[in-house]
Amino acid sequence: MATRLNPYLSFGGDARQALEFYKGVFGGTLALNTFGESGQQGTPVADQIMHGMLETPSGFTLMGADTPPGMDFDPGNNFSVSLSGDDESELRGYWEKLSAGGVVAVPLEKQMWGDVFGMCTDRFGIPWMVNISEA
Repeated sequence: MATRLNPYLSFGGDARQALEFYKGVFGGTLALNTFGESGQQGTPVADQIMHGMLETPSGFTLMGADTPPGMDFDPGNNFSVSLSGDDESELRGYWEKLSAGGVVAVPLEKQMWGDVFGMCTDRFGIPWMVNISEA
């Protein structure tokens, strides 16, 4: 799988509606995963979107999620740039360079969904997400 670069949008509880709207605009295939499906059944956020991905016929990829409890939702600053793929050495190299001189919010390490994932803000204030899936 080639490494992918795309926007990742954060929402304040209406990610499902927003991503369905974008599907109506751009077409394509929309995959949605809820917090409940990820082990948070019976919580107030169980039906909210933990991760959504729209892949369009034009080759666009748009990802998004509801902001999880404990994280700030800040309209106007609710995006990240996402790098994802299965080339571990390439993606770790990007991570090292992007996080150098920046702030690491989530260390690049194995996550509950099985991938290696990290979040940082680079030295210019741009938020990044890096996700390394198994080949």
